Amino acid sequence: MTALGKDAVITSYALAPSRTIAVGSTTYAYRELGPKGGIPVVFFVHLAATLDNWDPRIVDPIAQNRHVITFDQRGVGASSGKVPDTIEAAADHAYEFIRALGFEKIDIFSFSMGGMIAQDLIVKHPDLVRKLVLTGTGPRGGKDLDKVVGTTYWDILRATLTRSDPKEFLFFNRDATGKSAGKAFIKRLGERTVDRDRQIGLKALRTQLKAIQRFGRSAPSDLSTFTQPTLIANGDNDRMVPSVLSEDLHRRITGSELVIYPDSGHGAIFQFHHTFAPVAAEFLAD
Repeated sequence: MTALGKDAVITSYALAPSRTIAVGSTTYAYRELGPKGGIPVVFFVHLAATLDNWDPRIVDPIAQNRHVITFDQRGVGASSGKVPDTIEAAADHAYEFIRALGFEKIDIFSFSMGGMIAQDLIVKHPDLVRKLVLTGTGPRGGKDLDKVVGTTYWDILRATLTRSDPKEFLFFNRDATGKSAGKAFIKRLGERTVDRDRQIGLKALRTQLKAIQRFGRSAPSDLSTFTQPTLIANGDNDRMVPSVLSEDLHRRITGSELVIYPDSGHGAIFQFHHTFAPVAAEFLAD
């Protein structure tokens, strides 16, 4: 590992320093990289995820030119506090974290549950977000979104029986291409070898799943009020958050862009990182 000068800009997520910030009695863990200054890109992570679950092939290209911040939600990884049992509460926690860092305007890159949190955040604080990336996610009240609980438990069982990572089943198709992409993704998540985050516990996972279930069974939010330039992406065979919900988001958010990748599932942006990362970086460019 190459030593970095004191003033060198870190653009590799594997090398991004872990930091903490206190908000009242809660301590949030986060990492940051890329050139500082201007509006940061805050990454909102998926179900059961910690700081170590972001694909460096997505983060690093964006961090070449943008200040990137990832963070652990309350009660997850190195963040203290209790895991929120609603998506709305998770959005409130995200807001207090962002404001504690002193930012009045951000861009958001979100995946899966993170996209649900991002939507609830914008509903409450429409002026906070300038640009929005929603991947592998769906709207509040989206059809069959509440079925994610059964799908998740089933794939955790399948992964346990085959001694695999559940994300290989949840995020990728089970054909030869999907299996290869899944194993490559899991390998990339291990590129950071020091200062790794604590994995989420079973109780926290169950709490997050119930929050998503409630989100799926709730009355829809009015996304027609969203004025942010929005990029939406998914695979054409998402078993966790049905692909049709990405199309639903596209219809509801005026002027949004939609990218659907073929022969891929929930983790399509990771499977097609070589194609998607440049698209996302260009979309988020100042």
